[in-house]
Amino acid sequence: MKVHGTLVGPLLQYFFVDYLCTQKRVSPQTIASYRDTFRLLLEFLQRTTGIAPTAARIADLEVARILAFLDHLEHTRHNTIRSRNLRLVAIRSFFRIVALRDPTSVLHATRILAIPVKRMERQVIHALSRDEIDAILGAPDQQSWRGRRDHALLLTLYNSGARVSEIVTLEQAQCRFGTQSFLQLQGKGRKERTIPLWTTTARTLQAWFRELAGQQTRLAFPSTRGTQLTRNGVDYLLQQAVAQAATSCPTLREKHVTPHTVRHTTATHLLQAGVDLAIIALWLGHESIETTHIYLEADLTTKEQALNKLAPAGGEVPRFKAKDDVLAFLAGL
Repeated sequence: MKVHGTLVGPLLQYFFVDYLCTQKRVSPQTIASYRDTFRLLLEFLQRTTGIAPTAARIADLEVARILAFLDHLEHTRHNTIRSRNLRLVAIRSFFRIVALRDPTSVLHATRILAIPVKRMERQVIHALSRDEIDAILGAPDQQSWRGRRDHALLLTLYNSGARVSEIVTLEQAQCRFGTQSFLQLQGKGRKERTIPLWTTTARTLQAWFRELAGQQTRLAFPSTRGTQLTRNGVDYLLQQAVAQAATSCPTLREKHVTPHTVRHTTATHLLQAGVDLAIIALWLGHESIETTHIYLEADLTTKEQALNKLAPAGGEVPRFKAKDDVLAFLAGL
């Protein structure tokens, strides 16, 4: 079979059903990300060339069109360079399978695999202060059902440093209470981790779960309809809390706060409390401690503490003077 006759559809089905789900057992979040990548790519191909997804062939996904798609993401959809590169990672992963399953497409796949990721500026992360996060946690109206849910969710988000995907899928059974209360989270790559809970968080969750007892849901933080919250739903309730908190904490008006900002805040506050960087990496579910170094680079408080341990430049450095007869003896040898 020639390259021009190889349909994308069957290979794409094998890629998702067999390779990603069965062989690699990637997380549901990865499946969703890759699915959205190819949905956007095939829609872009149909819109720009008229080729329907069912009729698309491997040869139609040439380098020029892939590059045009990536530019479309960046300039038309206003995706960040990071998002652009993640879409490219999904496309590369698919074309590795293309090269294995269809040897006649090896040369074509090699050209796609040679597309480089785009370098991006490394931005300094921004975290909230203790006063700011306290104001946000106290913002929801706890006289209402939704307010009590929002308060419990935001408190758990700050305590655990969890990703949004982990919070919206969190089930009540993953929260264990007792002498040691903790959460069992499953993050990227199906990596499980255990996060201890403050006594305040544990009590808040226990009270919230008792309120949920009458509802037929396993979720820790369901929507008002009892369904799973979306990422946008969590962001919406956070923005409401931030707007309310800004009345008592004006500095929040100048900041763009997202659920991931709360995660950054957790890591920064742990670092400022003297927690070892390796522990923070485990806390956040980072595969490599190098990822956690961004908090060390961004935390000005820790740097100021290090600076205070040094003598100011330009001052005289005092010479060592023995304060003990034995030390004086040794110094005189």
